[in-house]
Amino acid sequence: MKKLLALYKKFEEIINYLIVGVLTTIVSWAAYGLCKLVMNVDNAFMMQVAVLIRWIAGVVFGYFTNRRFVFKSKNPNMLREGIDFAGSRVITLFLDMFVMWLLPTVFHVNDWIATFVSAVLVTIMNYIFSKFIVFRKKKS
Repeated sequence: MKKLLALYKKFEEIINYLIVGVLTTIVSWAAYGLCKLVMNVDNAFMMQVAVLIRWIAGVVFGYFTNRRFVFKSKNPNMLREGIDFAGSRVITLFLDMFVMWLLPTVFHVNDWIATFVSAVLVTIMNYIFSKFIVFRKKKS
């Protein structure tokens, strides 16, 4: 048990980041599921509204949980930090969209494989943006 705890302590930030990521995905999917209950997502416009709501729910939940449990931010300027977080997520949203266009359309990669590749790239980029830009530690 001590070895397991030591291993957790060594990789605490990354482990917590992955746990928060799974929870963020659940929140995002739940938001989409609620949208499906109250909106006609067969309509193309309403589908995009539902996707936007899903994305916003994921970003808001992700910001607060990453701030508290992953990066343990004490930054008093939460508005600036939140804007930086959302901005970084917009960038990786475009990365996701680009990969999901490039791999299936140009390289004829199966869309599920492309989804996996995109998820890995987006997860890595989100972590880098969060660690080094959004929640960076100020030098004392």
